[in-house]
Amino acid sequence: MAVPPIIQVGDVLVSGDILERRFCCDLDACRGACCIDGDAGAPVTLDEIGEIEERLDDVWPLMSASAQSVIDRQGVAYPDPEGEMVTSIVNGRDCAFACEAHGIGGLPDGCCICALEKLARASGDESFVKPISCALYPIREKTIAGTVCLNYHRWSICRPAELKGARLDLPVYKFLKGPLIRRFGEEWYKELEEAAEAFLKNKE
Repeated sequence: MAVPPIIQVGDVLVSGDILERRFCCDLDACRGACCIDGDAGAPVTLDEIGEIEERLDDVWPLMSASAQSVIDRQGVAYPDPEGEMVTSIVNGRDCAFACEAHGIGGLPDGCCICALEKLARASGDESFVKPISCALYPIREKTIAGTVCLNYHRWSICRPAELKGARLDLPVYKFLKGPLIRRFGEEWYKELEEAAEAFLKNKE
């Protein structure tokens, strides 16, 4: 498989896959499987750990007894094998903050949602919805030698999202406009749009 080109946007290196590939979450097909089908939690910053801890009492009733037990034992996050802090998980796979989306309009029955997001929607306080690593998926952020790098992560459970994105002709970076602006700002996103236009034009 060919290595995708890398585009520099400000101080960030962006994989060309993020500009070229199509993606749009299809919750009717996957039911939010990314919350419950993994081998590690979602990456979180120290600031995000603090935000989660501040909301823990309010989000507690939305969590399963197993998740509550895990958090009682090890807290809301733990270091993964690479030393990166990630959200606590249950039974080696389910994010501790995964819960049923019941009562959230527009989401299919049986769908998983982040309990933190469910709380934010119910309370109307969306100053913190969920970790940025979750909001940005399928983009994965990694800092290498002080440089932020954004890559596109492919996962078999997201195949329906790739097919839906292709039907809608929706590039990854456009699907994730809101989270990208939340992470890097509006000016950076405008620069990304310009870089994408130039990159795709050069490929014609």
